[in-house]
Amino acid sequence: MNLPCNLLLSPLHIEYHDGEGEPLLFIHGWGMHSGMWGGVLAQLARQYRVMAVDLPGHGWSAKKGLLEVVSGKSAEPHMNLTPLTTDYLDSIVEQLAARFNYPLTVCGWSLGGQIALRWAQRYPQQVVRLILLSSTPCFVQKPDWLCAMETGTLLAFSDALRQDQTVTLRRFVALQVRGSEQERELLTVMRRALFDRGEPDSVALQQGLAILRDVDLRSALSEISAAVLVIAGECDTLTPIAASAYLAENLLHARLVTIPRAAHVCFLSHPNVFVKHLVDFLHE
Repeated sequence: MNLPCNLLLSPLHIEYHDGEGEPLLFIHGWGMHSGMWGGVLAQLARQYRVMAVDLPGHGWSAKKGLLEVVSGKSAEPHMNLTPLTTDYLDSIVEQLAARFNYPLTVCGWSLGGQIALRWAQRYPQQVVRLILLSSTPCFVQKPDWLCAMETGTLLAFSDALRQDQTVTLRRFVALQVRGSEQERELLTVMRRALFDRGEPDSVALQQGLAILRDVDLRSALSEISAAVLVIAGECDTLTPIAASAYLAENLLHARLVTIPRAAHVCFLSHPNVFVKHLVDFLHE
């Protein structure tokens, strides 16, 4: 892949949990960080070598160098990123592939699921198993794809983000827990953890939204040879369960499990159920 010459990327922060066994990497969703996974990583570290990444511009990954011109001037957060969307997605994959140049299992949550899918497509020798959590091959609606968010809704969200990033991210957290068991308690936990590692970089957030807006991986599913577990929350309002079912039906070696009374963050609302599904899959 040839990146645009003005695209300079920050190094990735990787969090390592004590543990032995086969490697298991977690990729968080849009606007979040690896600390959002809660206690499930420590649970899994009893059996596996668990790692979690902070995506560029998120958490403890460096906040600079995401998109700079050679003169040193930073790109405006509101610039049109459409021409760079695929390059930006692939640049994340390239960084991950360089850091983890050995076979491993990858668990991607929401946007992290799209990154994991693209990684498995480009580097099948590295991603031997996939866990796709609250994810979809295409986040926005198209004439032949209705189990997704309306494009106008995503664009309005992008505008709101430019006006008040902090408030918009807090509102996004509320959308992730809507409909879940113990919704109020979950919202408190997520809002408390949201800015534990500082606020995400504004350019990184807009680039992430561009991926959600532009990337459609449906045609790539038949190229992915890894064994896949698709996990969906029954009450998820951000990634409809029909999208998860589509993933399970169109990937070569996949199956779907749903978690009742869970929304977009079933690993927080139902951690023991989530861990059991993961461990069962990894023992197959």
